[in-house]
Amino acid sequence: MKIAISGAGVAGPALAHWLQRGGHEPTLIERAPHFRTGGYLIDFWGVGYRVAQRMGVEPAIRDAGYQLESLRSVGPDGRTLASLKVSGFRRAARGELVSVARGDLAAAIYATVADRVEAIFDDSITGIDQHPGGVTLTFARTQTRDFDLLVGADGLHSNVRRLAFAPDEGVERYLGCMVAAAVVEAYRPRDELVYVTYGRPGRSVSRFSLRGDRTLFLFVFRAGQCSDPGAIEARKALLWSEFGDAGWECKQILAALEDVDDLYFDVVSQIRMDRWSRGRVALIGDAAACVSLLAGEGTGLAMTAAYVLAGELQCAQGDHRRAFRAYEKLMRPFIEGKQAGAEKLLPVFATKTEFGLRIRHAVMRAMNFGRVFDLVASGSLRDDFELPDYPL
Repeated sequence: MKIAISGAGVAGPALAHWLQRGGHEPTLIERAPHFRTGGYLIDFWGVGYRVAQRMGVEPAIRDAGYQLESLRSVGPDGRTLASLKVSGFRRAARGELVSVARGDLAAAIYATVADRVEAIFDDSITGIDQHPGGVTLTFARTQTRDFDLLVGADGLHSNVRRLAFAPDEGVERYLGCMVAAAVVEAYRPRDELVYVTYGRPGRSVSRFSLRGDRTLFLFVFRAGQCSDPGAIEARKALLWSEFGDAGWECKQILAALEDVDDLYFDVVSQIRMDRWSRGRVALIGDAAACVSLLAGEGTGLAMTAAYVLAGELQCAQGDHRRAFRAYEKLMRPFIEGKQAGAEKLLPVFATKTEFGLRIRHAVMRAMNFGRVFDLVASGSLRDDFELPDYPL
C-alpha cells in the first residue's frame, strides 16, 4: 500500500522503517524545511529500546548518547543539596539505558530510511478526503496526491488529528506546566556527565554539558494558562519573568540565551482520545496519546506504536480496519498506564513548596541505597509489555 505519514520526528521515520520492510511504500511529510536534530535530553530505555535493537539502530543511538554518572540538585549558591548516582537506574534497566538528545535519536532512525523512502519537507497537509478507494490529500505546496492510508505521527499538536478527528476540543489535558529548552555554546561552568538541576517552588532549570562545548538548558514552570507566546523574543521575555529573579545561575543562563535563534517551547499536556483511527486515517505516538514530557518515555512508546501498527498491518494482509483495531487493543492499556504514572511525577519537575523541595532532596539522597532505590524507582524502568514478533 501507499501510506502517507505526517511527521518526521521519531514516530514517523520509525513507522516508515517498518512499513518499508513490510513491502509498503511510505511517504513522509514534514512541515519543517529540513530534518531537525538536537532537542532536549531524554532517557531512553524499556520497550522502545528493544524496538531500537530490532531496527538495528542501538549502536548509533548509544554513540550519539551519553552515559550519565549522576543527577545533582543545587541551591542558590551552587552548593550540592542532593546527588543521585545513575548506576542504580542502569542496573534496573539491565544496562539498556542511554541519555540522548531527542533529535539525535530521531536522526539515527531516519538514517535507516533516508535513501529508501520518499520525504516531502517544508509542506503540510491542508485537506483530507476519504473515499472507498483510498484517501486524497491536498497540501500547502505540493500537488494533490492519492494514498491508500494516512497516519498522523505529527505530535502533540497534530494537524492530522485536527483535520480528520474534528472537533479537536477536549482531547488535550493540560497538566499545568510549560517547558522550554535551548542549546548554547561555550557556557561555563561545565559538569561533565552530570545532570544539574536547580529548583524553586513551581519552577526548575537544568543544564547538561554536551559534546562540542555546548550546553543544553531545560526550563519547567507551573502556569495557569497553556499558551505559547509564539515569537522567540516573547518566549525569552517570558523566561526572564519566570526565572530572572530565581537565583543560582539563572540570570547568567538567560543572558546566554539572548543570542539563540532556536528556542523549544511547549505545554506539558497529554492527549486522551476515545479512538485512534477513523476510516483510513490512524494516529500514533504523541498525536494519538501523548504521555507528556514528565513520563520520560514518550519516544520509546512512539517507536513501539510504530512497530505494532506496521506489524498489525502485515498480519491483517491489507485489511486496515482489522489492523487499526488490533493495534489500538494492544497499545491502549499500556499507554494509558504510562499516562497515569506521568501525572504523579509533576511534583518532581515543578515542586510547589520549599517543604516539597526538601522532601525531594531527602528522597534523592536515600535512593543511593539499593533497597530504597528498588522500592522507589526500579519498577518504573520495567515495562510490562510483551513485544510481539511480527513477520517484518
